[in-house]
Amino acid sequence: MRKILGTLMLVSLALTSSSVFAQATRTWVSGVGDDANPCSRTAPCKTFAGAISKTAARGKINVLDPGGFGAVTITKSITIEADGAPAGVLVSGTNGIIINAAATDMVTLRNIKIEGIGTGLNGIRILAAGTVLIDGCVIEDFADNGVLIENTGASKVVIRNSVVRRSGNTAVKGLIRATPATGASSDVTIDGSTLFASGNGLVIGGNVRFRLRDSSLTGGVNDGVVLLNVTGTRSGFIDNAMISDFDGSGIAAYGAGSTVR
Repeated sequence: MRKILGTLMLVSLALTSSSVFAQATRTWVSGVGDDANPCSRTAPCKTFAGAISKTAARGKINVLDPGGFGAVTITKSITIEADGAPAGVLVSGTNGIIINAAATDMVTLRNIKIEGIGTGLNGIRILAAGTVLIDGCVIEDFADNGVLIENTGASKVVIRNSVVRRSGNTAVKGLIRATPATGASSDVTIDGSTLFASGNGLVIGGNVRFRLRDSSLTGGVNDGVVLLNVTGTRSGFIDNAMISDFDGSGIAAYGAGSTVR
């Protein structure tokens, strides 16, 4: 009888252990959460970094209430979404969000405010992913770039209904900079967004196809759209967009392979 009870206890313990470490498809963070929690709705985590390790690939991290949820590195398909509750990422001297996922992964960031307080490096730095959607976000006050796209494969990036401001205050950096690695390519769409107060607005280099649509790009000490040593057969389209109030040029082409028509 004792042997049977012992066996049952071991089986029960094994089942409990496996359930503790299983990743959930949906997790939550809260300003009053704790990363020691399982990130459930009733026991949320404190940071995005704490929640992402407990969230399965293709899962979702939701924000329960207002708070600052810290920098995070994303290495898989995931959605981070603040629906109704302000969600902040506040950093100094580092990047806000790094995306380094697989070529087939999709990453969605929705309704997040990412702040660099003047000393943060890049608001969002994209190293690799199949598709990245930045929707309804505010990215501001970064020393390097608001969004830096330097992927090593083929990536599609969509920035929609977002605000990027007060970032990229040097000659080769910008509010959004897309300069994929040699042999890589980027497809970048900026739609319904407001970009202002910068050194450069949109900086393009390498094998990039870009679209600037239904958006405004205003107020910088350098150029609005900058083409740097563009390669490949990619092209750029500007449709129903306002580019104004730059001390340099609205659209400028520098280096071999850069053509503006």
